[in-house]
Amino acid sequence: MIPKKVFVAGLAATMLFSACKTKDLKMNISKEEVTADRKIVVYQVFTRLFGNKKTNNKPWGTIEENGVGKFNDFTDKALHEIKDLGVTYIWYTGVPHHALVRDYKAFGISNDDPEVVKGRAGSPYAVKDYYNVNPDLAVNPANRLQEFEDLIARIHKAGLKLIIDIVPNHIARKYEGKSNPEGVQDFGANDDVNVEYKRDNNFYYIPNNHFEIPDNDVPLNGEKNPLVDGFFDENPAKWTGNGSRKVKPDQNDWYETVKVNYGIRPDGSKDFPELPAGFDQKSYQEHFAFWQNKDVPDSWKKFKSIALYWTAKGVDGFRYDMAEMVPYEFWSYMNSAIKIKNPNAFLLAEVYNPNEYRNYIRLGKMDYLYDKVETYDKLKDIIRGKSSPDGLSDIQKGMSDIEHHMLHFLDNHDEQRLASSEFAGTPERGKPLMVVSTTISTSPTMIYFGQEVGEAGNENAGFGKPTRTSIFDYIGVPNHQRWMNDGKFDGGQLSSSEKNLRDFYKRLLNFSITSTALMGSYQEIQTVNRQNNSGYDELIYSYVRWSKNQKLVVVTNFSSEKTSEFDLVIPADIITKWNLKDGEYSLTDQLYLKNEIQLNVINGEGKAKVKIAPSESFIYQVK
Repeated sequence: MIPKKVFVAGLAATMLFSACKTKDLKMNISKEEVTADRKIVVYQVFTRLFGNKKTNNKPWGTIEENGVGKFNDFTDKALHEIKDLGVTYIWYTGVPHHALVRDYKAFGISNDDPEVVKGRAGSPYAVKDYYNVNPDLAVNPANRLQEFEDLIARIHKAGLKLIIDIVPNHIARKYEGKSNPEGVQDFGANDDVNVEYKRDNNFYYIPNNHFEIPDNDVPLNGEKNPLVDGFFDENPAKWTGNGSRKVKPDQNDWYETVKVNYGIRPDGSKDFPELPAGFDQKSYQEHFAFWQNKDVPDSWKKFKSIALYWTAKGVDGFRYDMAEMVPYEFWSYMNSAIKIKNPNAFLLAEVYNPNEYRNYIRLGKMDYLYDKVETYDKLKDIIRGKSSPDGLSDIQKGMSDIEHHMLHFLDNHDEQRLASSEFAGTPERGKPLMVVSTTISTSPTMIYFGQEVGEAGNENAGFGKPTRTSIFDYIGVPNHQRWMNDGKFDGGQLSSSEKNLRDFYKRLLNFSITSTALMGSYQEIQTVNRQNNSGYDELIYSYVRWSKNQKLVVVTNFSSEKTSEFDLVIPADIITKWNLKDGEYSLTDQLYLKNEIQLNVINGEGKAKVKIAPSESFIYQVK
């Protein structure tokens, strides 16, 4: 299995996706769109793993062997502890009913062919029924939707909000809408399967050809199963989710899914109304008005109905998988409709092409995009010794007009765990990255469950391999399970170092959601200190953040070996902006409230003596 990001480099060369490109729009984001009272912190959970208490971790293990978590594991106590960590939203990954290898025929669910399922538990991004939830997650699968609705109520009672995935680009090869509301027809039900493309077809077809299972596909690691016979009944074959037009996709293609047609012709041209010039500056209300009475492709209507269905059930927003593989005109159409129903909906998109960021924010009406290929990749290079932190300033400058819309993270279901040997190596070495990721901009911060207790993803789960917590298998998450403590959610089995790490995350995240400066202005002080400070090591990075009533100086040490001592310079232009007169001011660290140093302002320039240990960070507040 090749992770999604491996495919991203090739997107621009794929004609289907090139139709979604427009000129790079650079503009100032209007004040009302960036102003927020406090930081947002998202806690991503892989729902079926969160509450799993079993620790067998047998490769390719069954539910009975390795266990599975349920909606009911998110108890009032668990939700309280998540909120107490400093979290405002929970992203529940893997909620919509997706293809998996388990017999649920007694509940009216057909069995899925293991030859088009990745792993045993299945990929959450091969959705089988958008109007219901994964039966694995319910104590009583017949009552699974009600159990999820009960979870929604508990989340809101706890003062939290929730988002779930919508995967618009592709669906499971065997999609069966057993839970469709009245009047809703299945994807493909009215398709003309005799042609490759028709605007209102939901899929692209390879007429007169039967789908063939990829070579070297070894479902269930060779275990016998009545459906494993070298054949999957799909005639005619459909394009595969990542755009492959082969009758027999490659093993590394997203062969378990099929591509959804949004009205992009096979030659890449658009077969739907386009947004008029100037709509990059218009509100979601104006976008919504534009689409009224417009003739749009059938897939647009289907996905809008899905989003509004979950919105009506109290879901507070969505994370959109591989959003840049779908034209931004569709996003304008759907997101504006969601915002009309819930103006505060949280809309997050997985987009990896920096040249398209502004299109998906301004024209697609996305609230937030992944800041993966710039901030995340830069931080990863720094801690792996491939880069100095100086370039962080250039990244912030380059995205200054959209920085609020770029969600920051260091860990998620697609990426290597922060504490893994292939990333930071230890949880402690990840600390300075987390401080910078959280405090450098006004963007939301996201952490992945287990990150806060140092989960390294060491398990060989079967289909999923070490350094990433598997999204395809039934597996336990050891560090997280020690915090969960057999359902007590009190950290009772954590080591002292794991407790200290969680305390660090709790302090940092709670400070971030109460700080006004972190929703205010940013200015790097890296350049002046690197040029004029002989004791300022190349792995030190510093900047300032401020609002009307709070002034912060952030200093972090990416070195895991060297203690640095230096006179930190606060340049004159910042001293002027802060309206500080010559004199002495206290700087108190806001993470632990123990370290206090003095800022001396002489002739309009500030200096403070700093001693910073390996992997240490300070968030100094000026008093």
